[in-house]
This record gives sequence, structure tokens and C-alpha cells, in this order.
Amino acid sequence: MQGKIIKSLAGFYYVESDGQIYQTRARGNFRKKGQTPYVGDWVEFSAEENSEGYILSIAERKNSLVRPPIVNIDQAVVIMSAKEPDFNPNLLDRFLVLLEHKGIKPIIYISKMDLLDNPEEMAEIFKRYDEIGYWIVETPDQLLPLLTGKITVFMGQTGVGKSTLLNKIAPELALETGEISDSLGRGRHTTRAVTLFDVNGGWIADTPGFSSLDYEVTTAEDLNVAFIDLYYVSRSCKFRSCTHTHEPGCAVKPAVESGEIWQSRYDNYLQLLSEIENRRETYKKTAKKNG
Repeated sequence: MQGKIIKSLAGFYYVESDGQIYQTRARGNFRKKGQTPYVGDWVEFSAEENSEGYILSIAERKNSLVRPPIVNIDQAVVIMSAKEPDFNPNLLDRFLVLLEHKGIKPIIYISKMDLLDNPEEMAEIFKRYDEIGYWIVETPDQLLPLLTGKITVFMGQTGVGKSTLLNKIAPELALETGEISDSLGRGRHTTRAVTLFDVNGGWIADTPGFSSLDYEVTTAEDLNVAFIDLYYVSRSCKFRSCTHTHEPGCAVKPAVESGEIWQSRYDNYLQLLSEIENRRETYKKTAKKNG
């Protein structure tokens, strides 16, 4: 039989197949191969009536997240608040870079628009990210249809209204919202469950804040590709390895000056590039010292 792992808890894997949920374990040969099944995995499994099933094989994954360990993610809803906390374009770009790098489609959800004295002040931001090609939604009604047939993770910093949004799009999970967060390592009483919840014909999962966000993209080349607006223009750079900082024949810097690329995006790119280079220097010094 074939199905998708929708929950992992205490060594058991709960596999959904044709509307049925089967409790399974992984065979010992997975450990020997250094493999671990994860929520989101497509698997082949055996299951006899009234007995525990076994996972036999795991299909190739298209992507994965570390926190929580979920694989084969189609899209991510990045929740950013317009106010309390104030909208943070730098943090948004960090999320977008991670998702682009992982091959996960981002959907930007702006919460707390009602707290703005002048909602029009977000209009320019909406326009810029829309021009880059990102989907921006402001209401649960706009978001709900986008979940059908997809595995979707929800991410955002504390206080942006993630739990509120989850309750609105899935009222049946109202009592479980806290459990979603707790199961992923937040809160005093935690379990080790990672779960996908069936919502509107799709699967959703909450995610904790990304403390390791900056460490997923480790090279200037990957960073350039993950800033999709810069990458599009960078194909006209004289040098393929152009970092858009000092090289002659750079196509990105003139595009920033002309307004084709938003100054804020370029500034955030430079900040992340600097962090990558600093980490590389630190690693070299540590390796030399230990060598």
C-alpha cells in the first residue's frame, strides 16, 4: 500500500491512505541505512487488519525543513503583522530566501491591517512584492482556497497572529492550536508529535520560529538565486560569480539605482551576504586553529 505520513509520535508513524489512517513502525533496516521517515513522506507500507503496519520504503523527497522535521512541502504561509509588531521587511526577506532556497512556494499573509491608522501606507510594500511575483493575501477567506490539495506550513515570528489565523481558517482545530505549538517544542509541557492537519482538502502544519533561518543559505551563489528579483537581472552581469558589490559590469547595481530593484531588497541582500561571508571567515579561523 502507499500513503503519506501525517503524524509522527514516539516511534509510530501514522499513514493516510485513501482516507484511512494506519499506525505503522519503521523497519530496522532504515536505521542501518541512516534513514528516518518524516511527516510528509510518501511511503510504501504493509498493514494487516487490527495489527501494526510497517513502512517498507520511502519515496524521494523534493524538500525538507529541520524545525519541525516535515518534508515534501508545497507552500508556506509567511505571516507578517502590519502593526504590533511593526512590519519588518528584513525578516520577510529572510523567510523568502529560505523558502526559495528550499523550493517551497511562499504566500505572504499580512495580519493586523485593522490596527493601521492609514492602511494605504502598506500599499507600496504590497505593490513591490506583487511585482516581484509574490502572492499577498490579507484575509482568511482569500487564503482558504489556496490550501486545497497542498501541504502548507505556517511560519512567522511570535505575536503576528499565527494562532488567530489558524483558528479562523480551521475552527475545528480551536482546541488544538496550542497543542500544535506545544508539539513542536514550545511551551512548558511538550510532546514529540509532528502532525499535519486536514483543512479544506489540504494538509497544514504550524512551525516554530526559525532560529537557524540564517544558516540554511551558505553561499553567495545560493543567496543570489534566492533573491529572485536580483537573480533575474544578474543574468546580465559580466561575471557569473558577481556578488553585486564591487565587480565591473554588474547589472544589479544600475537596476537598484533606476528603481527596477527595490533599494530595501538590495540592502537586505547585502546584509545577508555580509553574514554569510562573516560565518565563512569564522569557520576558516576555527578550522585553522583546530588544525
